[in-house]
Amino acid sequence: MKVINLKNNALLADKALLADNFCSRLIGLLNRQSLGAGEALILKPACSIHTLFMRFSIDVLFLDKTGKVIAALPSLKPFRLSPLYFQSISVIELPETTIRLTNTQPGDTIQITPE
Repeated sequence: MKVINLKNNALLADKALLADNFCSRLIGLLNRQSLGAGEALILKPACSIHTLFMRFSIDVLFLDKTGKVIAALPSLKPFRLSPLYFQSISVIELPETTIRLTNTQPGDTIQITPE
């Protein structure tokens, strides 16, 4: 799947995977050493995340039902808990620095498309 910021037409990921069931959301990125350029994990449904037992920092976007960015958490370090965003229905976990490099901000609209 592709993840695009419609405000500035920035490609956030072109190799995004969907975690939309209990097991895939529970495991998330725990078995990974890193996220490569263009990779992402989309957690749905989700209104908070944790980075417990992860080995690397990530950028995190919380989206509402329209795809609008509710919150952007750059460089979330391992062994942290995110705040709870009640309006969020999905979360996109991205390689660290993606938010800064694509100038993605709360209020931007994100589009997720199949390849």
